[in-house]
Amino acid sequence: MPLESLLPEDIDTLAKRVIEENIATGRKVVLAESCTGGLVAAALTEIPGSSAVLDRGFVTYSNEAKLECLGVPLDIIETFGAVSVACAWAMAKGALERSKADVAVAISGVAGPGGGTDLKPVGTVVFARVVRGEDGEPEGELKRFEPVSRAEIRREATVCALELLLP
Repeated sequence: MPLESLLPEDIDTLAKRVIEENIATGRKVVLAESCTGGLVAAALTEIPGSSAVLDRGFVTYSNEAKLECLGVPLDIIETFGAVSVACAWAMAKGALERSKADVAVAISGVAGPGGGTDLKPVGTVVFARVVRGEDGEPEGELKRFEPVSRAEIRREATVCALELLLP
């Protein structure tokens, strides 16, 4: 029997909603992913018609990639760290500036099993969304997922990012 989808049904269903609803509004999206390593882009490209919505995705796993590919200021990483709302917002802003998209979503976090600290334990993930032409306070959120496993943290982060892409 042929493989129907690479990803779990709940992610596939949500990605389909993201594609359909963004097609309906004529909106293009761009992603800046770190701890999800391209899973959000992969979820979107599983859906036929995704090319009408997904402009591009940046997988900026290292701090150097965040600086070079997205223009995240070094002082943000040095002051707040890569897993901070400030960094996620700078990632989203940089992705939007380097694309033709209408909305950018960025994700950065500590998926584990190592790498956590007292301030940012394993399961800490930050998200940001920037919409072209909208001024005001940056939209960002820090979530702490129960560190069941690296895979579960990355799955939960993917779901949250897809939800942020809904119009």
